[in-house]
Amino acid sequence: MNKQLVRVAVPGPFLGGLAYQVSESITELVDATWVGRRVLVPLGHRKVVGIIDALIDHSQFDVARLKPIIEVIDATSIFPETLLALIRWVSQYYHHPLGDCFQTVMLRRLCEGKAFAAKQSPISSTQIQNKLMLNVEQQHALNAIDLHKFQVSLLEGITGSGKTEVYLQLIEQVIAQGNQALVLVPEIGLTPQTVERFQKRFDVPVITLHSALTEVEKVKHWKWALTGEAKIIIGTRSAVFVPCQQLGVIIVDEEHDLSFKQQNGLRYSAREVAIKRAQLENIPIMLGSATPALETLYHALISKRYQHLVLSQRAGDAKPAQFHLIDMRKQPLSHGLSKPLLQACEQHLQQGGQVLLFLNRRGYAPVLMCHHCGWSAKCGHCERPYTLHRYPSHLLCHHCMHSRPVMKQCPQCKSTEALLEVGAGTERIEEALQQAFPTRSVVRIDRSATQKKGELTALLEKGHSGEADILIGTQMLAKGHHFMGVTMVGVIDADAGLFSSDFRAIERVGQLILQVSGRAGRESKLGEVYIQTLQPQHPLLMVLLKEGYCAFAQQLMQEREQVQWPPFAYLALFRAEAMSKPDAELFLQALKRTLQQLAIPELMILGPIPAVMHKKAGYHRFQLLLQSKDRARLHQALYQVLPALYKTPARKIRWSLDVDPQEVG
Repeated sequence: MNKQLVRVAVPGPFLGGLAYQVSESITELVDATWVGRRVLVPLGHRKVVGIIDALIDHSQFDVARLKPIIEVIDATSIFPETLLALIRWVSQYYHHPLGDCFQTVMLRRLCEGKAFAAKQSPISSTQIQNKLMLNVEQQHALNAIDLHKFQVSLLEGITGSGKTEVYLQLIEQVIAQGNQALVLVPEIGLTPQTVERFQKRFDVPVITLHSALTEVEKVKHWKWALTGEAKIIIGTRSAVFVPCQQLGVIIVDEEHDLSFKQQNGLRYSAREVAIKRAQLENIPIMLGSATPALETLYHALISKRYQHLVLSQRAGDAKPAQFHLIDMRKQPLSHGLSKPLLQACEQHLQQGGQVLLFLNRRGYAPVLMCHHCGWSAKCGHCERPYTLHRYPSHLLCHHCMHSRPVMKQCPQCKSTEALLEVGAGTERIEEALQQAFPTRSVVRIDRSATQKKGELTALLEKGHSGEADILIGTQMLAKGHHFMGVTMVGVIDADAGLFSSDFRAIERVGQLILQVSGRAGRESKLGEVYIQTLQPQHPLLMVLLKEGYCAFAQQLMQEREQVQWPPFAYLALFRAEAMSKPDAELFLQALKRTLQQLAIPELMILGPIPAVMHKKAGYHRFQLLLQSKDRARLHQALYQVLPALYKTPARKIRWSLDVDPQEVG
C-alpha cells in the first residue's frame, strides 16, 4: 500500500517544506482540504507546529525513512486559498524559508499549537455619524475606483485634504456589497483615533490588529476576520496577513512610511505585500499619502502601473500653512531653541493656539562629554555615544538598549567637575519649554514617555482635547494626527539626514518636514511652520518649501535615474555580523566570489564594506549590495546562491538578506 505524503512548512532554514508520512493512526481522508491546516510533527529531537503546504506523491528521500505526522491540530484550514498563495509568494520573493514565513504570519498561540477558538461576537457601533459632502477632487477619486477588479491607485493628497473621507466612503460601498475592508496604518499611535472615526461612521464590527494587543485579543480578532464577522480590520504592518472571509478593498494609509518595512527576520514590505494580495484577491487597493514614496510616484507618473488621483486642496476652510526658515548660524540657542522660535511659540499661545514642536531625538542629551580631556560616554558594545536620560537619570544606548548609571567623574582624566551635556533631545526641550512657559501645560510624546499600556492614548488625548498647550515629540507626533487647536509647528533640527550616506535620507527628511507641518492649521485657523536649520540655502530644501513635494520628488527622481538607484534599479542587501571582525568580512567576500562566478549580466556587486554602524551589541557588521536594472536577473542570482547558504550555515556568523532594502547605510 502506498504511503500518503504531505509537504509541511516547518520553522528552520528550509526554503521549501519537508516531506512527512500521514500516520496510519489518522483515519481521516487525506484530500485538498488538508492544505493550510496546522500539524504537530517531529523535527530532529523536537516537536514543532507546521503548516501543510501540499499533498505530494513522492519524495527525494526513501519514503520508509520519512517521519509520520504526530497530530492534525485543525479540522479545517486556518488560511484562505489566496492567503496561502500570498505566503508562498512572500517566501519566493524575499527568499525566506517557507516555514519561517508561516511562523511570522501566525499568532504566537497558533505557532504553539493551541486551540483556535474565540467566544463572543465583535461589537458594532451605536453612534453613527453622517458622511461629509465630498468636493470635486474627492468625488473624482471615489468614482475612479472599480470595486470589481484588481487596481492600484495612489491617492496623493496634501495634509488636511480629506483622504480619510475618501477612504470612508469607499469602504461604505464595499460593506454595502457584503465584503470586508482592510486598512493598514503605520503606527500603533494612529490606531485608536482611526478606529474611533470608523466606529462612529459604521454600524458594523471594527477590529484592530497590532502589537499592543494581548495574545488572547489577537486570536479573537484574527478569528473574527477569518469568519467574516469583522467587517473592517485596522492594523499595523503585520495585519496585511490577516485571513479574511471576503475581502473587498485594501487601503494603505501613509504608504511612504518606513514602518511598513519589517527590519528583521522576514524583511517584507507591507505595502508591496498588500499590492500582491490585492492582485490575488482581484480587488482594488488604494495607497494614500501627502508625500508618496518615490517608488510609488514612479509607478503613478512614469510606468503608469498605478492610477494617480490627486487632492490638491485642504478640506473645508483650512488653508496651507506658511513656512518660515530660522537660520541657526546667526542665532544663539538655549537648549536647542532659538529666540525667534520661542517668540513664535509665545505669540501663538497668546492667541489661543496650541504649539507642536518636533525633534526626532529622544532623551535629554545625545552626548555626555568631559570638557577637560574630550572623553565621551560610549557604549562598549556599539562604539556609539550613550544618550543621557534624566527621567529617571541614566545612560542608554539607543542601538542595543544597554544602560548604565551616570558617572560622577570622568573615567579618563578623573575630573570631578560636571560633565557637559552636549546637544538636546526631547526631554531637554521639554524642560526648557517648562522654564520658558511656566504657566503652560507641556506634554512630551516619544517612546520613552509611552512605554506603559495606555500612556500613548492618554497623552494624545491631552493634545486632542486642548489640555496640552505645547506638544513636543518625535516621529510619533508627525503622522496622521488631527490636533484641531494646533496653529504652529516648529521643526527643531531639520538638518538630520541631509548629508546621510543613505540615498533615501533626503527623501525622508522632506517627507517628515511636510508631514509634521501638516499638523498646523487643520481647521479654519491659519497655520505657521518654523524650521530651524544650519542649511537655509540647501537646494532641495528650497525646492521643497517653495515649489512643493512634487517638484522636490521629481528632482530627486532625476538624481536617482542618473546613478541608477531605485526606482530605476533593484537592490538586494546581504548583511553579515560576527564577534570577530574578519569573520563577517571574509564570509561576504566568499559570497561575492560565488556571485561573480555566475557571470550574470547587468548585475553589480558592491562591497563588502562595513555598515555605517559598524558595530552593534558586540557584533562587527558588514554588508554586500547587489544592484541591477533587471529585477529578474537580480532574483536569478539570489535563487542560485541561497540554497547553499541555507544548507551550510556559517559558524560564528549571523547573516541576513534584505530584498528591496529601505535602509542601506
